[in-house]
Amino acid sequence: MPTPKLDPQLAQDALNLVEQWGSPKLAIIAKATKLPESTIAHRVKIARLRGMRPTIRKDAPRIYEKQRLGKMHMVIPDVQSKPGVRNDHLTWAGNYAVDKKPDVIVVIGDWWDMPSLSSYDKGKIDAEGRRYPHDIRAGRAAMENFLRPIDDYNRTEKVKYKPRKVFCLGNHEIRISRIVDENPAYQGKFDIDDLGIKDYGFEIYDFLKVVKIDGVEYSHYFTSGVRGNPVSSAAALLRERQCSATMGHVQYADMAMHKKTQQRALFCATFYQHDEKYLGQQDNCQRRQIIIKHEVADGRYDLMEVSLGFLEKAYA
Repeated sequence: MPTPKLDPQLAQDALNLVEQWGSPKLAIIAKATKLPESTIAHRVKIARLRGMRPTIRKDAPRIYEKQRLGKMHMVIPDVQSKPGVRNDHLTWAGNYAVDKKPDVIVVIGDWWDMPSLSSYDKGKIDAEGRRYPHDIRAGRAAMENFLRPIDDYNRTEKVKYKPRKVFCLGNHEIRISRIVDENPAYQGKFDIDDLGIKDYGFEIYDFLKVVKIDGVEYSHYFTSGVRGNPVSSAAALLRERQCSATMGHVQYADMAMHKKTQQRALFCATFYQHDEKYLGQQDNCQRRQIIIKHEVADGRYDLMEVSLGFLEKAYA
């Protein structure tokens, strides 16, 4: 008995099925049909022998769109830029910012080291030859290294990247205003505006002033006790502030989280390549990193530490 002639519509349906899903097997995996793979292949073969073509167009590939679930914060710990030290790591961080596009960039303070105004070095041989303008230029060069990748990106892209930029003044930056307060003769010669922080598009917050962003408090450091000394640990910071808080100032990293509220206190370590003589051999082994906070809302966030070594490997 001769095999019944295949209905043209069945042949066309099989051809369209393969066009849509790529193969009989993939169509079955997608549960687009209950027919056996051999039946679909047979019908497609007959359709092609008859010169038939698909009557549908294959769906365009779906484009994956990143959808951020909450705000992203980038925190840059103490940089302590000064003459004679490397600052190319700031360019690596700038490139990372362009890639990840955090909503907020927080400089936690002590971007400038200002060794020329250090009260600890007065009269020491090591302090000889240090000059205020050199210190200012060193920090500005570091800042320009950091912002250059963002500026380059914005020159070529239609959709500009314009994060909120926050600068918390540290104890090293306020050496400038402190020396003027102590020596009125320096009025007009030294000024905090020499740093040019506003010119770089940052909001400036005074030393120890607390700025709260998406439920997280930021300051160069937080005080404890009547003498106003810096808190000694992340756990102490969490007890003191009773909310999420992040600070710089100290070289080491530390973190404490409240087990019920999920609020975090964070010491974010440092972000420089050089060693400091006063720290000695052991304490120069601190973490060197930037901090990324994902899904920041009401003080809660997912913490990611991005090491100096990773940034060098990825962007140097």
